Amino acid sequence: MVAVWTVGHSNHPIGHFLELLAGAGITAVADVRSQPWSRRHPQFARGPLARSLAGAGIAYVFLGSELGARTSDRAAWHDGRVDYERLATMAGFKAGLDRVVTGAASHRIALMCAEREPLDCHRTILVSRRLVAHGVDVTRPLADGTQETHEQTERRLLTRTGEAADLLTGETEALARA
Repeated sequence: MVAVWTVGHSNHPIGHFLELLAGAGITAVADVRSQPWSRRHPQFARGPLARSLAGAGIAYVFLGSELGARTSDRAAWHDGRVDYERLATMAGFKAGLDRVVTGAASHRIALMCAEREPLDCHRTILVSRRLVAHGVDVTRPLADGTQETHEQTERRLLTRTGEAADLLTGETEALARA
């Protein structure tokens, strides 16, 4: 089975972030931020991050144009916001998913965005959902070093939002509402 990890850089010192990646055996980071920089955490700007990763023997690729939450393609926007359902059907997004799946055959890839909490980030709500639908096993190394599967994250989402499957709707619909 193809496996992919996702991780948020949050406000981690770069050393701790590299330890999280090493603890999960990550060999490549796919940066899925639309804008690969951080004013508050300059160690996670594209250039410094790529150099730090290279120093740790981890490859870096920017996929924010394909898998970022703030696409420049206006066809994905509705009422001033990116519509994730629309974005997920677009050729560029699908090509980004294909790159991740292809890369996962030879690398242990972590999709990286900024948010520490997976439920607050498009890498869970948008990208991971589509990877799982394609048969990819998605896991998250959390800030404390533990790991959480995508299914565990979805359970937390249902609990957080109070959504649940019932007699008329299944779990897929409950997750879509959540």
